[in-house]
Amino acid sequence: MIVLPYLVGRDRYERSTEGRVDNTHEDAFTHTVCLTDDDAGVELAAVCTPSPGYEVRKAAARALAGAVDPAAAARFGQLGGARMVAGFSRRLAELAGSGPGSRLLVDAGIEIARLARQATKLPREATAGLAAGGARACWDLDTTGWIDLPGSCFAYSPAGRALLETRTVSTPMVADLYSPPPGARRVFVRKKVMRLVRTGSRLHLFHSMHDNVHGFDLHLEIDLQTETVAAADSITSRLPYQGICTEPQGKIASLVGQPADAELRKRIQTQLGGESGCAQMYDLTADLLKLLSF
Repeated sequence: MIVLPYLVGRDRYERSTEGRVDNTHEDAFTHTVCLTDDDAGVELAAVCTPSPGYEVRKAAARALAGAVDPAAAARFGQLGGARMVAGFSRRLAELAGSGPGSRLLVDAGIEIARLARQATKLPREATAGLAAGGARACWDLDTTGWIDLPGSCFAYSPAGRALLETRTVSTPMVADLYSPPPGARRVFVRKKVMRLVRTGSRLHLFHSMHDNVHGFDLHLEIDLQTETVAAADSITSRLPYQGICTEPQGKIASLVGQPADAELRKRIQTQLGGESGCAQMYDLTADLLKLLSF
């Protein structure tokens, strides 16, 4: 049975996330995430090292609106020393506890970790030939600048790399994402909006993400009577590698007819993600499904 905890007493729920990356330190970035919904809002700022360390040096959280456990927000100051790798979500949950606003604090921490995968610190000379090298030069820098990108999705698989030689590929990547000027603000900026809308026996789930290199508007529709996915589609207005990242986007349609059950989040790991899929599409879909209980 599908339970809709975010739609108790209402037919519509919306959550907005705004994130940015500032180049505040010689060897680290400051990532800031503001996450608000219909009930509360939080801000989390963290100074973090780039790949391969992904270490939180210091962090601070505060309530922006609504009911947020002040003790939980204060505990996020203990995030320093944690690495944003496997086990990071568990550490966030430990600090957040189970009080008001705890889920927002955890999700803000997850968004900090995602921002850490969007900008890096390579020597400036590494980007000297970026404009002339085009998409292939950016792809090579990606797999140099981020230790966890190779094999993380279709774009960074051997099959995706091969397409650079056989078709026209374009990219919005710029040198400042790889080697930002000292003190640069808003090196990377991201806006995400999640929305649940219940209309009779149908539940519509929307998730959009727009930033320097991504543009996603994703929609799922669930039939609450049969508890199956009735529709699934996505519009991608911007992709890191147009011509490569486009390949796995059609996988979203494979969700149609799937049972909307507790195992769906596990199934989409291979249906939407992995080396043949799209990591962003998987994350956007998985985050929507976290808003449901079974």
